[in-house]
Amino acid sequence: MTENAPTPVDFWFDPLCPWAWITSRWILEVEKLRPIEVRWHVMSLSVLNEDKDIPDDYRTMLADAWGPVRVCIAAEQKYGAEVLGRLYTELGTRRHHEKQKFDRAFYEDALTAAGLDPALADAADSTAYDEALRASHQDGIDRVGQEVGTPVIEVEGSAFFGPVVTPIPRGEAAVKLWDGVVAVASTDGFFELKRTRTRDPIFD
Repeated sequence: MTENAPTPVDFWFDPLCPWAWITSRWILEVEKLRPIEVRWHVMSLSVLNEDKDIPDDYRTMLADAWGPVRVCIAAEQKYGAEVLGRLYTELGTRRHHEKQKFDRAFYEDALTAAGLDPALADAADSTAYDEALRASHQDGIDRVGQEVGTPVIEVEGSAFFGPVVTPIPRGEAAVKLWDGVVAVASTDGFFELKRTRTRDPIFD
């Protein structure tokens, strides 16, 4: 990395998660204001929870969550990881702002809007991408451990889950949070900072 090159920030996401979506919009805000470059990766809440004792309604929801992550992996394999950011934006906008359900039309529309082949929607119902999906997921999880969710972020060797925040911090609030998160995550021996959520996700 050259002296003036932006600092890479690796971000693992699952399009299903509204909290990860908010965090992703925050990191894009930070990218405008700090010399960082976000690199996107896929993780899967379905994979994370497949062997866990979870409520039936959550398991049912996760059954539908294989589709979007498979489509993301298929797009990554065809075009390279650089397309994941804009595909995630199209998927997340439709899911979280427009409240659309995961179906073939959803994937085709998102892929087309991202400038990608809409036929990649076939991947949603195919297990052909699951090995690569699990590998990408495991890469993120290996950096933080099993007792987390999405997103996972790594910057300069420090990895962490979150931050979980709402609404999306903008401007100076975004970089203030970034500086604080990086500071605590890079502290040797630091593991956890948490409090009970008192708001639902706010996407504005």
